Amino acid sequence: MQTITNVTGRGLPLRGNDIDTDRIMPARFLRAITFEGLEQHLFEDDRKTTRHPFDDPRYAGARVLVVSSNFGCGSSREHAPQALQRWGITVIVGESFAEIFFGNSFMIGLPCVTASSEEIRRLQDLIERSPETELRIDLAAGTCVAGDVRALVSMPANARDAFMKGTWDTTGLLLDRYEEVDATSARLPYVAGF
Repeated sequence: MQTITNVTGRGLPLRGNDIDTDRIMPARFLRAITFEGLEQHLFEDDRKTTRHPFDDPRYAGARVLVVSSNFGCGSSREHAPQALQRWGITVIVGESFAEIFFGNSFMIGLPCVTASSEEIRRLQDLIERSPETELRIDLAAGTCVAGDVRALVSMPANARDAFMKGTWDTTGLLLDRYEEVDATSARLPYVAGF
């Protein structure tokens, strides 16, 4: 079980409210059986029509995505956080997140923390001015420190605790104690009786 308490990395600023999962991962790429290769199609339609931060070489290798409000709204597709994580994003700092996007991100170990709109703008401005700046997110302290910017960040206590204890990975928990799961299922008449 992997604990996630601190994340450090360079940032990628993505401005704009209400960026939905259809923009993050267009529907035509949802036909695959696995999530492999989805990162190649992140924001594909947006990237064809505008200069996009995901194409900016200054942000190559960024691990911290800094977004505006209501990020990940729209459909419930889990492909969106999967593609972001596979691209290399290990934490998202934003004003707010759509509830289902937050839950899908949590299930794959991708923390989404919130900060005030003023702090988000300061972080985005700093990253745009100095893309080499490292951001340090400390879940226990509830901080994001980057250069001279110190932002307070938060997430629901149960999610924060699960990341810090490594209990966010429910499949990993089951596999780690597989013998107990197997023994319990053998005792259940509605499972063992089939």
